[in-house]
Amino acid sequence: MSRAVRIGCLLIVALIAAGCARAVDAEQARICRTVIPALNPDDARIEIVRTVPGPGRSDLTIDYRAEADGVPRRNRVVVCRFAAETVSTQRADLRGVATERGPLGEAQFYFLKRFYLADPQAAAADPAPPLAKAGPEVPFAVAYGVQHAVSALPSAAIYGLVAAAYALIFGLVGRVMLGFGEFAALGGAATLLTATFAAGAVDVRSALAVAAVAGAVAAGWHGVVAARLAVGRLARATGQQVVIATVGLSLALSEYIRLTQGAVTPWIAPVWNDPVPLVGSPGFTAMATPIALAVATTGAVAALALVAFMRRSAFGRRWRAYADDALAASLFGIDSRRLMDTTFALACALSGLAGAMTAILYGAVGFAGGFALGMKALIAAVVGGIGSIGGALLGGLFVATVETVWSATMPIEHRDIALYAILIAFLVWRPWGLLGTPESAR
Repeated sequence: MSRAVRIGCLLIVALIAAGCARAVDAEQARICRTVIPALNPDDARIEIVRTVPGPGRSDLTIDYRAEADGVPRRNRVVVCRFAAETVSTQRADLRGVATERGPLGEAQFYFLKRFYLADPQAAAADPAPPLAKAGPEVPFAVAYGVQHAVSALPSAAIYGLVAAAYALIFGLVGRVMLGFGEFAALGGAATLLTATFAAGAVDVRSALAVAAVAGAVAAGWHGVVAARLAVGRLARATGQQVVIATVGLSLALSEYIRLTQGAVTPWIAPVWNDPVPLVGSPGFTAMATPIALAVATTGAVAALALVAFMRRSAFGRRWRAYADDALAASLFGIDSRRLMDTTFALACALSGLAGAMTAILYGAVGFAGGFALGMKALIAAVVGGIGSIGGALLGGLFVATVETVWSATMPIEHRDIALYAILIAFLVWRPWGLLGTPESAR
């Protein structure tokens, strides 16, 4: 790789490390703040100073100031101990409270949890911290644009990876193979299952990393089976056999996910979702969450790794040779079946990774949600240039940008109609997309 690519990869790895650093969970912070009024006089005026991770793995520390009539203002601390870290289903189970004077006694904590926190009115007394001020102050239009640009990045990463899966297959055999949205849903389901089991054994970062890898591997292995049983046998078929077969594969995968995970979609609460201010203007502050930035940078790393792998590896050379001239590649010893199996496994693993990112970002991926994701990724692949991996990644950014801009300026219920209209426009006037070629369109 060139020096610029190496530096870019190092920067992205640094961003991922920063984004995955231990962060404060918004739900745990809210519960801990709700405890504070019970520890102070009724007329106390409370000012939250900072909220940081506590000394233990599942602890949270809040520094605050309290001032009441006749009582001078003083700095205080509350430490909340929860049953588990943020990825666990027990993340909101408060197990202990301590102040600067020491831990609360068993009786005090019992009455606090049983009678005070159980009261719905306790949430209304949450002394929420003031909105943090952003660093640079910019005009309102700039701050508004930054907000929507940042909001589009996770979607661009997800759409781009699934679109790259379409491009890998189309570039090899010249056929659109549907079903990658369902492979993404399968990867999301595997991610949720793995995260649930790993939450009690390792820390949050390790649990999410293992879960994401498990989602990609699960989708990749299912892709190998699908390629051997159905798709690979139709790679060079004429007509619409491939499209019909992959439509059936999509339906089978959706039903398979429904039967294995149940009709009720499992859900984990999104983690690292405490907003961080970026830039501000009078009356508006552009915000981003650490998990959204982590998903965006993970997608960027995967995209760069894919491009470098296809350019530098022996597999990439075989893929390009077979895509250019299948007969000549076969004469030079390239095993078409093995190449097809590997390509389909790689494409499904990319889709599974996209599904894992979706599950981690939003908390769930429904068994029926893969269809919409797959269709939007197909739009991205066509817009970028079907068969072009770089074009697919660019198309993912384009679709995410259109979604974000439309949601900000137009009725959101018409957003998908606009996307399909853009697809029709490209198919009519520029079927080879942004980075494709007229030959690929034919």
